[in-house]
Amino acid sequence: MNSLREAARERFGKACRVCKICNGVACAGEVPGMGGLGTGAAFQSNMQALALHRLQQRVVHQVSEPKLSCTIFGQELSMPILGAPIGGIAFNLNDFLPEAEYAAAIVNGCRQAGTLGMTGDGPNPGVFNGGLEAVRLAGGQGIPVLKPRDNEAILEKMQEAAAAGAIAVGMDLDAAALINMTRAGQRVGPKTKEQLAELKRHAPLPFFVKGIMTEADAEACAWAGVDGIVVSNHGGRVLDYTPGTAEVLPEIVEAVDGALTVLVDGGVRSGTDVLKMLALGADAVLIGRPLTVGAVGGAAGVALVLQKMAAELLAAMVMTGTASVEDVTEDILW
Repeated sequence: MNSLREAARERFGKACRVCKICNGVACAGEVPGMGGLGTGAAFQSNMQALALHRLQQRVVHQVSEPKLSCTIFGQELSMPILGAPIGGIAFNLNDFLPEAEYAAAIVNGCRQAGTLGMTGDGPNPGVFNGGLEAVRLAGGQGIPVLKPRDNEAILEKMQEAAAAGAIAVGMDLDAAALINMTRAGQRVGPKTKEQLAELKRHAPLPFFVKGIMTEADAEACAWAGVDGIVVSNHGGRVLDYTPGTAEVLPEIVEAVDGALTVLVDGGVRSGTDVLKMLALGADAVLIGRPLTVGAVGGAAGVALVLQKMAAELLAAMVMTGTASVEDVTEDILW
């Protein structure tokens, strides 16, 4: 891992310092780059919200071989950890890899680790197309995530994702105000629950919405019949001063009451963080910034990051007496 970090620090240049603790402090306001928008408070809130939760250490039990596997969108995964969709490598990360190579590293690295990687979208068609090709070459073992264009354009791209064999498709609704999309002539914006229902009715694949941070939005997604949501503030990069995802996750889980799959991202840096998010009600988590470091080493580097997190999750489960990732309760939180 140290060699990956050193290589990433060199190749990212000033775009990302690859801090020992990736908490959004040193890079606050650095967009382009990997920092949080404005003051960086939303990025930092993700970290702070997770840090506030403590785990209860329990060692008088019979759990010695916890079960890490789970099923998400009908796919059995080796761990409840997926690769988050990240595009704009040239814009944000010093063009350290071409978009298509980055997408391939994420998709194939996640596949090697027994899980799924998501691919991004952006004003440059090469971002979405490169990700789609990576998914196709991986036998469909990946998930394209689209920007919130008008519904007609989204449905066209959904069909392309289905043709590539993807197992699901998502929409990055927290990108509703991205200026770079609008400037490129690809208007994006928020969606009504009726528009979400239309997308779901015509979607050829399981369909989820990313960027949910309130009970009301979660309930709207459930009303529309979507298959899942991602509780996310886009890594703190689209709106300053939002709460951390770990703060709002429990109330959102309660609001949807099992009606759809609930994923979450934001500040997850270790297997212990993964276990906290599961205890707060998530079905699985998405990992973003840590996998960009892994991608410096290609698919093998991405797989290494995921395997390390899985090992940390396994140890944390043993130390809390947690037998399965599909049956984590809030009782393990102190």
